[in-house]
Amino acid sequence: MSSVSTSLITSRGSVALLLRDYSELVKARVTTLIVMTTWCGFYMGAAKAGVSSVSWTLLHALLGVGLAAGGTAALNEAFERDLDARMHRTAARPLVTGRMSMAQGVTLGLAMVLGSSLYLALTTNWLAAALTFATSAVYLLAYTPMKQVHPVCTFIGAFPGAMPPLLGWAAARGRLDGQAFILFAIVFFWQFPHFHSIAWLYRDDYERAGIRMLPVVESDGRSTGREILGYLGALLLTTMAAAAAGIAGRIYLAGALLLGIGFFWFGWRLAASNLPPQTAESRRRARHLLQASVIYLPLLLALLILNAAVS
Repeated sequence: MSSVSTSLITSRGSVALLLRDYSELVKARVTTLIVMTTWCGFYMGAAKAGVSSVSWTLLHALLGVGLAAGGTAALNEAFERDLDARMHRTAARPLVTGRMSMAQGVTLGLAMVLGSSLYLALTTNWLAAALTFATSAVYLLAYTPMKQVHPVCTFIGAFPGAMPPLLGWAAARGRLDGQAFILFAIVFFWQFPHFHSIAWLYRDDYERAGIRMLPVVESDGRSTGREILGYLGALLLTTMAAAAAGIAGRIYLAGALLLGIGFFWFGWRLAASNLPPQTAESRRRARHLLQASVIYLPLLLALLILNAAVS
């Protein structure tokens, strides 16, 4: 093999590694989910306003919120670099290993968060820009430090986590309506079984890092199980309220009911086992709940959009 070919292969490998590191830094998969839920909020808000749901404003909104989400993730990884180094699941992140410097991470994160707010203000409206900036601020300044203090961190973090539908709605309409807050509530309640199941699975990692989520601070998992069921019940009622409020129709209502019952069943399996988080069987059930949560939300949002489109 010639030296030129070897150099090209090495260069391509370096570029691929760099792209992977940036993807990890901005948590590309989580950011994609945030953009998707923002699009749902925009679509529903535009539909209620009687304006086109496919427009340059939509593109600007998704790009702006995506930049903010990625920048927030980068700053979060910079703030938590020492914690990430203690956990197996995050020990290979680029800031932990030194493949990226702290200066790179912080500079990129700040540029994305601040730039996204300005971009949204210029291309959508000031409400969407202000809410997006506030979402990043609460995540970084309230939720992130609280993770090492008290299990209430999950409740606090659920507020910025549920903001994307509101951001999309605000970008589409320039104001917030009662129906927008139903979308907010759906994502808000969904987060608890999702993140509790993650903490259940990675309890040892979180304990090593001093992250005080509920499955970490209690030994038997019973309070976690009750909280999972409580929020799943609230989620089911909220999805029904979406139909009652006229956001979507009967097709959505039937699908949301089936999805909600199925999701609740996975939560009940975990809670009813009365097994502590350390056992293999409880972790298996927690993994099933996590998988159900990942499937549930995209399907529910798809039902909302499709039924609104034909209503």
